[in-house]
Amino acid sequence: MPELLFSRYRARIQRLDLAQVATPADIPEAFLLGREGRYSAHYIPFESVNTAARVVVVGITPGFVQWKNALREAQRQMKAGAGDDAVLRAARLAGAFSGAIRPNFVALLDAVGVQRWLGIASCATLFDQDAGLVQVSAVLRHPIFVDGKNYSGSPPMARNAFLRGLMLRWFAEEARLLPDALYVPMGGSVSDALDWLAGEGVIRRDRILHGLPHPSGANAERVAYFLGRKEKKTLSAKTNGTQIDAAREGLVAQMDALFADR
Repeated sequence: MPELLFSRYRARIQRLDLAQVATPADIPEAFLLGREGRYSAHYIPFESVNTAARVVVVGITPGFVQWKNALREAQRQMKAGAGDDAVLRAARLAGAFSGAIRPNFVALLDAVGVQRWLGIASCATLFDQDAGLVQVSAVLRHPIFVDGKNYSGSPPMARNAFLRGLMLRWFAEEARLLPDALYVPMGGSVSDALDWLAGEGVIRRDRILHGLPHPSGANAERVAYFLGRKEKKTLSAKTNGTQIDAAREGLVAQMDALFADR
């Protein structure tokens, strides 16, 4: 395992008064990992890697709220006397996929057969008794802010030298520990980044599950159609049913092939 940055930041996290950090601009300079032009990267205790994971859920980057939640949980764990491994596990899982996004996400994975590949009844158990099978991750492990605001995936990560370097430094390190896992991109910008990383030899292209609609409430129509809960003729003009059909068929075929090769 690579050396953890946490050992350098432990005392800084303990001393930090989170009540005084109301915006990204308030994050103390001691947490700055790097800056280039409008972009800044800040440390978050997200170094815990579940090397037994078979599914890696990949977002863009932690946002400011997630940064605060993670540091708050790390402080709580340290105050309770937890060891470094426990602190890092708890910090990374703090708030992951809570609320309405979780049932949509589970239903999408089950719809293409991920649960069958894992040998479980439903991906719902990935958030309790089968949590050992999943790693919640981000292409950019540490929060990225652009002009003091959350980075949202635009401009594309692979087109920016600063962001490319961060992907290769942190995400590639994580991926090396999970060579046989499935990678589930949360959104188009993450899909593009994972494709670029596959081209760099960081992950296997056949292990990326492209085409799942993002499970957020804002994407409700696409999710409903993908899951067969809405008829094609009732779709609004903003939803391309034919494209979703093709994505679903491709994902089912991909999972069938992976299941056959187990």
